[in-house]
Amino acid sequence: MNRPQVILAPLLIVLFAAIQPAGISKRKIVKGAGKSVANWAQWRGPGGQGISSETGLPTAWSNTKNIKWKAPIAGHGHSSPIVWGDRVFLTTVLEGEVIADAKPPVHTLGGQEYVHPDSTGGNRQHTFKVLCLDRRNGQMLWERTAYEGRVYDDRHRIATYANATPATDGQYVYFWFGSEGLYCYDFTGKLVWQRSLGNIATHGMGNGTSPVLFEDRLIVQCDEDNGEKSFIAALDKRTGKDLWRTPRHVEMSWSTPVIARTPQRAELIANGHEYIASYDPATGKELWHCKGTQSWTVATPIVGQGIVVASAAHPVKRAVAIRLGGSGDLTDTDQIVWQRDKGTGYTPSSILYGDYAYLMTDSGILSCIEVKSGEVKYEGARVPKPSRFYASPVAFEDKLLLTNEDGDTFVIKAGPKHEVLGTNSLDEPVYASPAIAGGEIFIRGTKYLYCITNGSSR
Repeated sequence: MNRPQVILAPLLIVLFAAIQPAGISKRKIVKGAGKSVANWAQWRGPGGQGISSETGLPTAWSNTKNIKWKAPIAGHGHSSPIVWGDRVFLTTVLEGEVIADAKPPVHTLGGQEYVHPDSTGGNRQHTFKVLCLDRRNGQMLWERTAYEGRVYDDRHRIATYANATPATDGQYVYFWFGSEGLYCYDFTGKLVWQRSLGNIATHGMGNGTSPVLFEDRLIVQCDEDNGEKSFIAALDKRTGKDLWRTPRHVEMSWSTPVIARTPQRAELIANGHEYIASYDPATGKELWHCKGTQSWTVATPIVGQGIVVASAAHPVKRAVAIRLGGSGDLTDTDQIVWQRDKGTGYTPSSILYGDYAYLMTDSGILSCIEVKSGEVKYEGARVPKPSRFYASPVAFEDKLLLTNEDGDTFVIKAGPKHEVLGTNSLDEPVYASPAIAGGEIFIRGTKYLYCITNGSSR
């Protein structure tokens, strides 16, 4: 089996239907500066699905138009910004000198020692930074060094060691760096606790999965190399102590799990090569599983209409739609609503908005699938210029935003007919997924964090 050509954080999916991911039915609001501010508190925002219920958001910008502020961010990172009230949180990593005796772990493929040709960085000193900015003006409120020293494994040459997006509950902020640890800070920048979950080998590609909050639990998916030591775990968000840890026996993935709710229960859905699985987020007990994507898995599952769609694209392009609420092995049962073996993306996640799942390839080609029936409304729809996409799409007010590596964001009309409404360009590459909060859109480039406004936001 071929190893992935590019692995990044599943950079930046959806539902306003009868069954919703946790946290999306009641948007959290914080009072600040005399006006309510919507939050974007984790990877892909409310419910981890990339959907904002806000209205009046900007739909046109450039490097000089509708930019409220742009803040320089030192170092390298593909993590997405998160926003709570007047604070924006982000991570970055600074690369230092070569460490003479530093070597990444030995990886094997088919019983033979294996080194990915694009692996790099494992022999250098690194400084892992966590950042807090003022969302009103982009000024740095505080920065802290979470970790400094040698790293356990390599990363892909295009990836960074700051791929995982933080998560916050409004009191604490949680930063995950894989083998280099999990860190909890309060809003003043005080370290509350830190944990190591052990060394997690990543085939020399780097960490990509982001932490997820559920009630008093912080959940992380820790798939590694060939799967012998893979697990998913919940920690007490107040202390960092283990609440449960469930072995997965799934080889390395870079996917972030999501919380979905049925009328009867909450389900923690984790994507994977060998199998896709649902767990009880309170106990870690497996609820159901089915045959996986059979591919290297980066994309976050998308949820809506009582269905979860898990996908991947290398070496097999596959999207599997599974009805929530099942039990046991669902493979080849009527709980599998539909399967599609083309049109999926490798690095970016897709998005499910209303009645439709929009599957997106790495070149931004969209397929619109009716979620409940699997009926194809359109496929092969392209953006105006050839592009490479690492960021995952977001949606609001019947619009999809697709941001490419060149810093262009294409505004696409949501619905069963494809229409490009506009193109907005920044002057630098973008790998991180956008965040939306308080009438503003936040986009992280390779040099700057941009706050985009239409003039009516606070």
